[in-house]
Amino acid sequence: MSNSISRSLVAEALGTAMLLATVIGSGIMGERLAAGNIAIALMANTIATGAMLTTLILTLAPISGAHFNPAVTLSALARRHLGWRQALCYVLAQMSGAILGVMTANIMFSEPAISFARHPHHLTTEIFSEFIAAFGLLLTVIICARFRSSMVAFAVGGYIVAAYWFTSSTSFANPAVTMARALSDTFAGIHPMDVPAFVLAQLLGAAVATGLGTWLLGGGSDD
Repeated sequence: MSNSISRSLVAEALGTAMLLATVIGSGIMGERLAAGNIAIALMANTIATGAMLTTLILTLAPISGAHFNPAVTLSALARRHLGWRQALCYVLAQMSGAILGVMTANIMFSEPAISFARHPHHLTTEIFSEFIAAFGLLLTVIICARFRSSMVAFAVGGYIVAAYWFTSSTSFANPAVTMARALSDTFAGIHPMDVPAFVLAQLLGAAVATGLGTWLLGGGSDD
């Protein structure tokens, strides 16, 4: 494995870990400080996640492309921006980083390193919301990367902040994030039994966005 690929994988793992540490950690902090006000807790969770995601993309995009999301990586594979071996390594790095990030946040707040979440997210409306969340995220990435590549970090961060509030699922929009959040029985957790439906909806949303985005761009490369 070349040094450049190794650096890319470390960047993907580190970025995804920091993202999950933020999602879980800010959820715990927000819930503890909000005195039972769920709206305030969600606002804290939203702002921290959007800010960190923007920062991570700005920082690590020059190294790995700053995917931090298997749906983004698989879309890049489908558009022939990555080979399948690199895409597979990216996904494994993202999943490993996500788990590490959740464990880190749990430990920072004196929670068990891993505890299976009990928060249900099984409503059909929530699953449909994940389709919409992932669809919008991927369309943002694909089109913004073509015309305003320097603004992708801000577009993605802004989209996630908005999607936390306009989707009934609070916009997980990321299979690695979804699976890892099942390992924290805290504010941002999701019951493990509800993960498969969320992930499937996310991948379907990403696939539709990839097809539509490619068509809107005339089938050309957005590199």
